[in-house]
Amino acid sequence: MKIEDLNELPEWDENEFRDDEDEGEEWKPNPTKDLCKAMYEQWNQVMIVLKAAFESMKEPAADNLFPKDYIEDHKARLLGDAYEVAVKIRSSEAGLYIIRMENAAIIRKNAQFIKIATNAFIEDDLMEEQYRLVIRKEIDNFRELFKQWVASFQKDDCEDEWGLFL
Repeated sequence: MKIEDLNELPEWDENEFRDDEDEGEEWKPNPTKDLCKAMYEQWNQVMIVLKAAFESMKEPAADNLFPKDYIEDHKARLLGDAYEVAVKIRSSEAGLYIIRMENAAIIRKNAQFIKIATNAFIEDDLMEEQYRLVIRKEIDNFRELFKQWVASFQKDDCEDEWGLFL
C-alpha cells in the first residue's frame, strides 16, 4: 500500500461553494479558505491515524469492565464525531460568519472529545500508548491551524437570532 492511498476523506473541491458573485475574484487572497483547506487536509491525517489505531486494538479481556459491544459503539461514536468534523470544516466555506462560528464550536468539541476519549482505551489496555500519542500530536497540529482559521473570520451583517455569536 502506498502512502498516497491512505485517504479517509474526499478530496477538497475548490469549486464546491463557489457562486456567481465570486466570478473573477479567484485571484484574490483568501486566508480563511486557505486555512480551511489546510485544516481539512490535517484532519484527514487525524482520521488515518484514528482508524489505524482502532484497527489495531486488542480484543477486550473477558473480565473487562465494558463488554465488546460497548467498546465497538464507543469507537463508532468517535469515528462519527471525526467525520462530523470533516463535514463542518467543508460546510464552513458557505461563508456566513454565524455558520463558521457554529461549525467552529462543534469542531472544537468533537476534536477535544476524540483526543480525550482515547484514554479509556489505554486504561482498558486495548490500545497501544504510541497510537494515543500520535492521535494527540495530529490533533494538536490541527488545533494550531484551527486557531489561525478562527482568527481569520470576518464578521458580517447577518444577525444571529439566538444571540450566541454576536
